[in-house]
This record gives sequence, structure tokens and C-alpha cells, in this order.
Amino acid sequence: MAVYEYKGLSAAGGAVSGIVDADNAKSARAKLRKQGVFPTDVHEQKGASRGKGLNFEVDLNQTFERITQKDVAAMTGQMSTLVGAGIPIVEALTALIDQVEKPKLEKVLRDIREKVNQGATLAEAMREHGEVFPPLYVNMVGAGEQSGALETVLNRLTDYTESQVALRGKIVTALTYPALMGGVSGLIIIGLFVGVIPRIRRIFESMDAALPTITQVVIAISDFLLDYWMLLPFVFLGMGLGFRSWIQTDEGRIKWHRFLLRVPVLGAVNRKVAVSRFCRTLSTLLDSGVPILTAVGIVKTVVGNDVIAEAIAAAGVNIAEGQSIAKPLKDSGQFPPLVTHMINIGEKTGELEPMLGKVADAYDQEVERTLESLTSILEPLMIVVMGGIVAIVALSILLPMLNMSAVVK
Repeated sequence: MAVYEYKGLSAAGGAVSGIVDADNAKSARAKLRKQGVFPTDVHEQKGASRGKGLNFEVDLNQTFERITQKDVAAMTGQMSTLVGAGIPIVEALTALIDQVEKPKLEKVLRDIREKVNQGATLAEAMREHGEVFPPLYVNMVGAGEQSGALETVLNRLTDYTESQVALRGKIVTALTYPALMGGVSGLIIIGLFVGVIPRIRRIFESMDAALPTITQVVIAISDFLLDYWMLLPFVFLGMGLGFRSWIQTDEGRIKWHRFLLRVPVLGAVNRKVAVSRFCRTLSTLLDSGVPILTAVGIVKTVVGNDVIAEAIAAAGVNIAEGQSIAKPLKDSGQFPPLVTHMINIGEKTGELEPMLGKVADAYDQEVERTLESLTSILEPLMIVVMGGIVAIVALSILLPMLNMSAVVK
């Protein structure tokens, strides 16, 4: 099946253009007529046919290509600028198609443009591409279209998406260096046990002397690594697959997410990230005109922790019954008192959206400070741990030698 670009006239007489999938040009024209479009020009899109040979490479690249939040944020910002300049949606989408670099995103935008040409709203067209545009995005765009404030909503979406990308980038950056240090340290330690300890053991065996307990333990670990190193990758792989299967169950996922909130130091970071995401997302949705019940339903899917999501779901039940959102959040024990207090004040004063935004800003700053502190602590801590392991290995070598020296004397 190939992809055909077309230009034509709609039933109302307006000019339309877009893309359509068909086996050949004749089938493409027939398909367009069924959709109420009279085609004036139909031609195959270059490099887009789904066949063999060279096109297979293009399709393979698109298969493994990933559309990131950063791509969506850039595209949203460009669309906001175009819409703000008074350019119609279809023309704005055409301009975006020429701008984007990733073929997969270009294909998505072409499909959206085709559906908008056929009479769908922008939100309806985006909803069919849930892997690129999550419910939060689609609902905000829909609210913007209904209220006539699409440019404002797109600006908010750009700010929101960029803030989430920035937060994720800070977390990844903060953890990358400790992870690299841990990997290098692990390789050095394995090298000691696999390369150095076996040679020392042969020396001790030739002396036929009783070895201290610490030396026997170190030699036993070395022997284990030498004898079973081929099995270790499969053991770790099995453990990883088992853990993955466990956290995919409802019970396993809840227990794991509860553990992530309770683990020392990192638990506080996880909670702050979830609270910041909750406040930022809810504020953005409400500011864009999304009904609060719909907004709460969306927010619970983006916080990234099922324990906190349960607390948000309980708040949604309260709201449906005409009650406050702050009380169930406070009763859950998952939200810090400051957060629930500020939400309560925001509800009473009618300033919930800006209050949520302030809480999100405060927690973003706290997350950044915590990550900086954590990074500064992890580096010396890992050095101490590695030094301790090396000291144990050195002690296991020196003790037998000292014992033998004492016997000789």
C-alpha cells in the first residue's frame, strides 16, 4: 500500500488537500470520492510507499523512530505562533509538516490535516494518535477550540510540556554521573576478584597455611565469580523479567510505588516530583477551561505513582458529590500539609489555578535543590564504599602474610 498526496474540492466547494493510503492512484481517487472529496490532483508521495527494496529502510527507520516530549513541545510552540498570526488550522498544519524533521511526526501531522479537511476538529483528529498526544493534550486543545482561545491553550501546553521535559532532564542529569561511577567501580571490583585474588590464592595454597575468615570469604567470592560468571547474566535477566512481571500486576505495582515513596532520601524526591506534576497538570487543565472532574481524571494518569493516583481518584469522588478536593488529599496522608492547605485556600478564594501553579513552582525548586544535594553526597559516598571494598580485599591479602611472618619469627 502506498501513500498519495491529493488536492481537490470538498462538497461545499472549498479547496482541500491531504494524504490518503491506497493500493494505486485509481483506488485513491475512489476512496476520496467516497469521502466527499472531488480530487483534482493525486500523486504518490515520494519515499512513503510501503514496499520492498530501498523503501524498507525508510519504513524501518520510522518503525524504531520515537517522538519525544521535546518534539511535541517544539511543534506545539510553532503551532501556537501560527494560530496567533491568524493562519487557519489547515494551513498551519501544512507549514508544520514542512518544518518537522522526523518522518514519523510528519506522517502524524499529515493524517491530522486530512481529518481536519474532512470536517473533524483538531482535538478529534489528535485523539486518534494517542501515542503522540495524550488525553491531557487532547482535552486542552478541545477546550481551547470550544472557548475560542486555542492560541492561549497552545502556549500553556508548550510551557507545560517544556517544564516536564526540563524536570526530567534535571533528574536524568543528576543521576547519570553517579550511575557511571557505580558502573566503573563495579568493573574495578570485579577485576580485583577475577584477576588479582586467584593469583594471590595460589601463593597462599603453596604455603599451606591456615587462612583468616575474611580471606576465606574473599576467595570464596572470587571462586564463585570464576565458576559461574556465564550464569550470572541469565540470573540477572531472570530477576529483571520476574520483577517486571510482578510490578505489572495491580498488587505488585501498588507495593512497589508505596516502597518508592518510603525509601530514604529518594522517597522524598519521588513524592515531590509527583506532587509537582499533579499541581502543574491540574492548574494547566483548569486554566484552559477543562471541567474539574475531567481534569482530575486526567491528572491521576500522569502523576506516575499509583498510591498518589488513588488519593486523587478519591478526591474526584468527593468533587462529584459536591465536596472539597483538599479534604480527601489531606486524609490520604500522601500530600504534604502545606500542599493541601494551599489547595484549600485556593478553593475558598476562587484562586485554585494560580495557587496550584505556585505550589508546582515551589516543588520544582525543591526537587532541583534536593537533586543537587543528593548528587554532592552520592559522589563521596560511592568513593567511601569502593574504598571500603578495596580495603577489605587488601586486608584479606595482608592478614595471612602478617600471620606467616609472626610464625617465622
